[in-house]
Amino acid sequence: MSEQNDQSTFDDDIPDTGGVVSKEQILTALSTINDPDLNRDIVSLGFIKRLRVCGTNVAFDIELTTPACPVREQMQQAAQDVVSELPGVERVAITMTAQTRQIPAVRNLIPGVKNAIAVASGKGGVGKSTTAVNLAIALAQTGAQVGLLDADIYGPSIPIMLGVPEGEQPMGTEENGVQMIFPIERWGIKLMSIGFLTEKENPIIWRGPMVGKMIQTFLGTVLWGELDYLIIDLPPGTGDTQLTLVQSAPLSGAVIVTTPEQVAIEDVMRAGRMFEKMGQQGTPVPILGIVENMSWFETPQGERIELFGSGGGARAAQAFGVPLLGQVPRQLEITRGGDAGAPICATQPDSPAAQIYHEIAGGVARHVATLAMQGQRGFEEGRALKTMEELVSRKGADI
Repeated sequence: MSEQNDQSTFDDDIPDTGGVVSKEQILTALSTINDPDLNRDIVSLGFIKRLRVCGTNVAFDIELTTPACPVREQMQQAAQDVVSELPGVERVAITMTAQTRQIPAVRNLIPGVKNAIAVASGKGGVGKSTTAVNLAIALAQTGAQVGLLDADIYGPSIPIMLGVPEGEQPMGTEENGVQMIFPIERWGIKLMSIGFLTEKENPIIWRGPMVGKMIQTFLGTVLWGELDYLIIDLPPGTGDTQLTLVQSAPLSGAVIVTTPEQVAIEDVMRAGRMFEKMGQQGTPVPILGIVENMSWFETPQGERIELFGSGGGARAAQAFGVPLLGQVPRQLEITRGGDAGAPICATQPDSPAAQIYHEIAGGVARHVATLAMQGQRGFEEGRALKTMEELVSRKGADI
């Protein structure tokens, strides 16, 4: 008999008293399971936690690198199978947990935020904010703690998309003489936008220094709490505002949104080059992938019509050597949901369009986790090398 669940009384009740198999045998069996992104086994990666054996019963946790891991169920089933096959094992309880990793090289300038991810585009009108909203909600639906920062200073539309009534403003408090702001919460995510601080009908006419100051305010005075991911909706384009934010925010990576036509691809290439240039200047911002929006329109008869051509997202992804995270169709349900303040991922989470956003969220989380694990390994190897060099130096001095 075997048992597999997420939160099991059986699991919690198992003491660690030893049994028919040793922990070494269990770990050896589990070491045959590899993480497909990190290309290492889950034992050497340190995923196995709280391993207990009591008679014929075995229980342990598998701690993933992100709650949004797209191979969560497959990994759990594989672990269930290999341990159940060990001689004498009758019951197996596996608890799936997650500890979101942070890229070691990223400067942690936003208290409590592990990973800040920019959503960018080379021009407006490609569905960037819609992507940011549904990406944030999709990540939150996996169990991650998520915030959304509307940094599109000149066109803050996210309060509308999330159904925040006009006039509702975030609460504030004073800490050590500094006015701090609590984000508003909607659909399971925390939200902050310049739209909360301005009148709806008035245009925002700010010069570069004022924009930079507002960005700094958002980054330093919003009390986000503990977040696994902060999604930042950048203004479209590649001007001073975008550069200021990228230089100021500790970004773990960026997602670039485009549409399929060639003109949009030219713009998205400029956006990608901006992030590459930032890396050359000492502020690395890895491109996590490309999202192609409005990829096709599907008629009631099921015919797909490519309104804006095809293949643009794939070409951009190939040019930058990154994955095409997803292709989102042009659907009225997505548009109507944004207009009504009811995003499709929140109100129709099982719909085909919402599932595409969930796949995009899984790809983003997986890429960030991979970068974090690779960075941690490099950091540890670098620290070990430094320690070795210090020991050699001391030994030479003694001689």
